[in-house]
Amino acid sequence: MPKGSTKSLATRSVRAIAQGTHGDPFSVLGLHPVGEAWQLRAFVPGAETLTVLAQTQIVATPFKDVPGFFTADLPDQTAYRLRAKGSGAEWEFDDPFRFGPVLGALDEYLLGEGKHKRLWQGLGAHLITHEGVEGVHFAVWAPNAQRVSVVGDFNIWDGRRTPMRLRGGTGVWEIFVPELTEGMIYKYELRSHDGAVMPLKSDPVGYGSEHPPANASVVRDLRNPDWQDAEWMQTRGAAQSVDAPIAVYEVHLASWKRAPGDRMLSYAELADQLVAYVTDMGFTHIELMPISEYPFDGSWGYQPVGLFAPTIRHGTPPEFRAFIDAAHQAGVGVLLDWVPGHFPSDAHGLARFDGTPLYEHADPREGFHQDWNTLIFNYGRVEVANYLISNALYWLEEYHLDGLRVDAVASMLYRDYSRDAGQWIPNRDGGRENYEAIALLQNMNITAYGEVAGIMTVAEESTAFPGVSRPVDHGGLGFGFKWNMGWMNDTLSYMKHDPIHRKHHHHQMTFGLHYAWSENFILPISHDEVVHGKGSMLAKMPGDRDQKFANLRAYYGFMWGHPGKKLLFMGCEFAQSGEWAHGRSLDWHELDGDHGLPHRGMQSLIRDLNRLYRTTPALHLHDTRAQGFDWISSEDADGSSYAFVRCGGPDDAPVVVVCNFTPVERHIRLGLPKAGRWKEVLNTDALCYGGGNRGNFGGVQTEATPSHNQPQSAMITLPPLATVFFQQGR
Repeated sequence: MPKGSTKSLATRSVRAIAQGTHGDPFSVLGLHPVGEAWQLRAFVPGAETLTVLAQTQIVATPFKDVPGFFTADLPDQTAYRLRAKGSGAEWEFDDPFRFGPVLGALDEYLLGEGKHKRLWQGLGAHLITHEGVEGVHFAVWAPNAQRVSVVGDFNIWDGRRTPMRLRGGTGVWEIFVPELTEGMIYKYELRSHDGAVMPLKSDPVGYGSEHPPANASVVRDLRNPDWQDAEWMQTRGAAQSVDAPIAVYEVHLASWKRAPGDRMLSYAELADQLVAYVTDMGFTHIELMPISEYPFDGSWGYQPVGLFAPTIRHGTPPEFRAFIDAAHQAGVGVLLDWVPGHFPSDAHGLARFDGTPLYEHADPREGFHQDWNTLIFNYGRVEVANYLISNALYWLEEYHLDGLRVDAVASMLYRDYSRDAGQWIPNRDGGRENYEAIALLQNMNITAYGEVAGIMTVAEESTAFPGVSRPVDHGGLGFGFKWNMGWMNDTLSYMKHDPIHRKHHHHQMTFGLHYAWSENFILPISHDEVVHGKGSMLAKMPGDRDQKFANLRAYYGFMWGHPGKKLLFMGCEFAQSGEWAHGRSLDWHELDGDHGLPHRGMQSLIRDLNRLYRTTPALHLHDTRAQGFDWISSEDADGSSYAFVRCGGPDDAPVVVVCNFTPVERHIRLGLPKAGRWKEVLNTDALCYGGGNRGNFGGVQTEATPSHNQPQSAMITLPPLATVFFQQGR
C-alpha cells in the first residue's frame, strides 16, 4: 500500500469505522503494510492520546477530523499493546485487531455446507489462548448483516469498538477479544442489510445467559469437565433398550420443591434432594422439562431462546453437569425435553436475527405458529438444520444427557397442523407432510445414535404417522420410543366416567392393545394432563375422597401392568389434589398428618409398582412385542373388569394382572395359564396403600377347571376399584 493511501483511507473508510458502518473492519484496523514499513490503525473512542507499546513506545498520531482514530508507523510486524488516555483516565489493552482468524478452512467449509456436527465448537464464545494471549473467541452466523459487533461491559456496549471479521461466503463473523474472562456478559449488535441498527441479540450458540428478565449471553467455560460417571456411561445402553424397565419421573425443576423463602432449588440442591427422592421411589429416569434458557417462566421452558445454555435459574453449566453426574452415580438416567419445533419472537432472540427471516420462514403460512404465537424453524435451510441437529448432539456430549424427548413432533410433521384451508403451503407434491421437518428428525436421530453410545430419543407424537420409532433405513423417523398419547386419552376418558357408566366405554381400556406393537411406546401421564383446567389426576377420578384414591390406585396398577414403558409427572405419584402450578412448589404438605395417609399410601404404591416392574422381567422384557401379552378376559363390560397375562423369557414366571373398575367386591373364577400356586404380589387395595385390605392373602391354588380359554383356574377375590397382580412361583 503506498504511503499516500492514508488520504483515500480517510475518505472511504475511517469515517465508516467511526460511525460503525464499515463491513470489513479488519481491512482498516490493526497492522497493515505501507511500503516497506507497517502502519498501525486503531479506533479508541474517548481516547485523547494513544501510545503503542512495542519494542519501543510510539506515540500515535490522531487522524484529522475523526476523534478517537489514530495511526502509528512501526518498523516491522510485531506484537504490541496500546495505552490510551482520555478524560483523566488511562487504560492499557491488547488490540483485538492485531490477531488473525481463529476458525480454520475446515470449519469454514463445514459451516458453509451445513455439515458442522459440533457447531458449538466453532460458533459461540470460547475461552482460548490465541497467538500466545488469553481471551475469548466470538463467532456468529449472520449472512445478511452489513456489520456485526460484539458488545458488553468490556467495551461500554459500543458497537463501534469491536466489529467482527466476516469469513468468506459462510456468513460467519468472528473476532478474538484478548483479556476477557469467564462470566463476562455480551450480545451482538448487527446492522441489517439496509443499514438499520437492530435490537441487541443474544448469542444463538451462547453457553450461558443472565438471570431473567435480563437476557445477555454470558461467557462460560465448558473445558475440562470433572465427570465421575464412567460406569453408568458404559452400561446405560442396556438400561435404555426396549427390553429394559424404564419408568420416567417428569420434573419441572422450578416447581418440584422450593427452598425457604420460595427460592428455586439450585442444581446442587437438586443433585442431593431430587436424585435421592427419585432413587427412593424406584424411577429409572428423570425427564427434565426444557432447561434451555427461556425468558418467560410461564412458558415452562417450551419457548427457549438460549438453546445451548442450561438455565441460570438453578446455577451454572458446571453445576448442571454435577447434577447429571450425581444422577448417574445413583444409577438414574436423565432425559431432556428438547424443543426444535418453534421459538419465541423476543427481540433479543433468533427472530429476524440479521434483519431477515434467517432461522424462520419468511411466509407466516410456514413460519408462524398460530397456537403459541411463535416462529417455526426453516428446516429446509441447511444451516438451520445443522444448528438444530448440532444442538441435540451438544446436550448429549457436553452434558452426558442420556436422551432427548422431542417436543411437539406432530406440529413439525404436518404443514397444515392446526391450520385451516388456505393457511398453509403444500409440499412439492401437493401434500401436507413436511418433508424438511421429517428429514431433520431423521438426521437428528441418525446423528444422535451414531455419535453417542447408549442414548435414547423419544417423540411426543399424537398422530398416526407411521414408523415414528422405526429405523430410518426402514422408512421410519428413527426415534427409540414414542409417547402413546392415544392410550393416555382413551384410558383417562374411561376413568372419568362414573363406574356405573363404564360398561358403555369398556373398549377404551382395551383399544390400545390393537396397536400396542406398532411403535415402541411409553405410556405418559405428563404435565399436560394436570394443567389448564384439566384438574389433577386425583380430581379426574369420580366418587367421594376414598373412591377417588381407590380409582387412581387401580388406574396406576393397570398402567404399570400394561405393555409400554412408564412416565409419570411429578406430584402425580402422591396424588396431589390440586392442579400443577409452575410458580410454586408441589403440595408436599399433603403428605403430612392423618389427612395425608392416602397420599402417603399412593406414594408407597408407586414405589412398589416401580420395584415390581423393575425386578419382574415379565412386566418389562416384551413391553414392545406381542409375545409378552395375552388377554385372559377383555369382554367383561358389565363387570368393568379386565384380566391379562404378561410374559418374559422362557425361564421367567408370568404375571397375571386383574382389574376391577367397579366399587363392588367380586369373587370370580379366573382362568390362569399354568397350574400351581399363584401369589398375590401386589394389590392396590392393600392397607399400606390406603385401601380396604381385601384380597388373596397367601395366594391362590389352581384347579384343573378350564376358564377364560385357560387350562387352569382359581377362585379369586377381586377388591372394589382395585388392580391385583399374581405371579406363579414367588
